[in-house]
Amino acid sequence: MVNLTDRPIVDEAKLQALVGKAVGDLGATLSTAMISLGDRLGLFKALASGGPATPAELAARTKTVERYIREWLAASAAGGYVEYDPESGRFSLTPEQQIALVDETSPYCVLGGFEAMLAATRAEPEIAERFRTGEGYAWAEHDARLFEGTERFFRPGYAAFLVAGWIPTLDGVEPKLRVGAHVADVGCGHGASTIAMARAFPASTFVGYDSHPPSIARASQVAAQAGVSDRVQFVVATATDFPGEGYDLVAHFDSFHDLGDPLGAAKRVRSALNPDGTWLIVEPQARDRLEENLNPIGRLFYGASTLICTPHALSEGGESALGAQAGEARIRAIAETAGFRRFRRASETPFNLVLEARP
Repeated sequence: MVNLTDRPIVDEAKLQALVGKAVGDLGATLSTAMISLGDRLGLFKALASGGPATPAELAARTKTVERYIREWLAASAAGGYVEYDPESGRFSLTPEQQIALVDETSPYCVLGGFEAMLAATRAEPEIAERFRTGEGYAWAEHDARLFEGTERFFRPGYAAFLVAGWIPTLDGVEPKLRVGAHVADVGCGHGASTIAMARAFPASTFVGYDSHPPSIARASQVAAQAGVSDRVQFVVATATDFPGEGYDLVAHFDSFHDLGDPLGAAKRVRSALNPDGTWLIVEPQARDRLEENLNPIGRLFYGASTLICTPHALSEGGESALGAQAGEARIRAIAETAGFRRFRRASETPFNLVLEARP
């Protein structure tokens, strides 16, 4: 038996560095809540639109209480998300902070990520129990803010890259979309990717499928608001039983790794495509070896995978859930087993792999 009173010999500098890292992570955990508060209460927007402000001035702008605002501003300034001028006693946002914390049209906006991750951590007690039982925890069981936050996190990237960058890299897909193609977006969530394509390619028709009924209802509302309901339909269905044949393009946007039966889903795509159709798989950025993913992006996606992606796949009966850091090689192997003869990395961003598979 190990005697816990016998401490090992340690490198004092390394220990202090580790404790320093822990202090940073404790602060980062609280910064997630601070940013969520600033987003929910419109504090960042008020600083951006009204300019530098004292705590009392910002409280007056946002109809909040100065004492709470004073503490929030101090925490946000200490975290580097707000600037402080000690001479005037005012707080402000730099242009870069405004892009990241206010401009939801920018691919650099981080608000949705903070909302989603804060919501995901609320399931920690339930996930801890799944560690013991091996049971899954479905997407629908999470706090509802996870659904909204996830859309807000991915939507700016889809708006910036999907039509302008990713689709043009696919072999022959863009010309088809311009003259009129039939597209399925599987695991569409709130429909951000589906609607982005529909806006860009009015001659084509789109169907978004998702197994989460509230997300399908929300996607239908957003499509109506965007004025694309005449060529976009949203339907509740899973990745292995979505209806229809003869699709020119089937897409999985940041959803394939969440599936309990990825091979079954790949086979369903293969049977649903036209003979010259294309399967587009957009996945979180990951390399094929664990040691290559031990970096800030890997940390984010492995953490999200522990709380969200892997538990959901297990809830669908998956025995070897892919996880958010599946990597290109594992997805290639699934595609080839499902009958796809051509597979390549068409594009990538710091956060995404853009993969193309064809029969």
